[in-house]
Amino acid sequence: MNEVLVRSGGLYTTVQDAGRDGHYAIGMPPSGAMDRYSFTIANLLAGNPGSDAALEATYLGPELEFTDSRAVAVTGADSSVTINGVSAPMWTSLRVGPGDVLGFGPLAAGARPYVAIGGGLDVPEYLNSRSTYKLTGIGGFEGRALAEGDRVPLGQAQDPPAEGTTVPAEFLPEFPDVVDVRLVVGLCSYRLTEDALNSFFDTTWKVTKDADRIGYRLRGGAIDFIEREQPFGAGSDPANVVDLGYPIGSVQIPGGNEPIILLNDAVTGGGYATVGTVVSADRDRIAQTGTGGHVRFTATDVDSAVQARQDRDAWLHKLRTVLSG
Repeated sequence: MNEVLVRSGGLYTTVQDAGRDGHYAIGMPPSGAMDRYSFTIANLLAGNPGSDAALEATYLGPELEFTDSRAVAVTGADSSVTINGVSAPMWTSLRVGPGDVLGFGPLAAGARPYVAIGGGLDVPEYLNSRSTYKLTGIGGFEGRALAEGDRVPLGQAQDPPAEGTTVPAEFLPEFPDVVDVRLVVGLCSYRLTEDALNSFFDTTWKVTKDADRIGYRLRGGAIDFIEREQPFGAGSDPANVVDLGYPIGSVQIPGGNEPIILLNDAVTGGGYATVGTVVSADRDRIAQTGTGGHVRFTATDVDSAVQARQDRDAWLHKLRTVLSG
């Protein structure tokens, strides 16, 4: 059986693919890679379809020993990567053989490295996805993060790009000190005063230690709500509304002072006011912002959000053409 041996799981490494779409109505979040751009490119460099299961690490990547010859690629956060202790480049199609060990050192920037292996990770599917949803222990490798001694099965390798094929610099993401993300205002924004909404966009928010695949809690200001008599079905806190669905990327403001960006593993609904939703193309940037990083929001509309997604897809299509020669 073809597999990769886990010598160390790193800080928090899970199996993720393009996501468990189509089950939001029954309360199942999509999970999947948080930085879809880096995830997709890692797969392309390893010779896989862009949606194949790969590894998503947080801050410190895993140590992996290979049992056969494979293509492998590391993308995402700016990491120190080694093969058998020798420095190896990121964003490049690499080759490993039996006994070779891929390792990681400290990050220089970003938050999440991605590791794609030729053939993909052949863990069982759950609701048509191999993504890990750790809150309920489903998908991925036994529904959890990788640990020392795990043996992760691999699929049949395809024909990868030539060894040493590297992503051109123009396609590489940046990791700025302050991340600007676009937000479609809506949902429960009517609960905020005009001054509060302006303050929300004028504030540079700091990412707290509560930042994971469920959501990012931010700190940096206070948000005032319009006073009213709470309707039947809503809680007593001014931030409460009658329960509603939470789109992935929606920003809720419990208590009015610590906005939370809800991400891939978040609950699908609840009773906190939500000011709007981060456009899908910018959630990649959130995924690569770690604790202590800073975020600013810019208001946009639905048409612009759709265009941003189309632009990212077109950019990836252009890169596929470049990598295929």
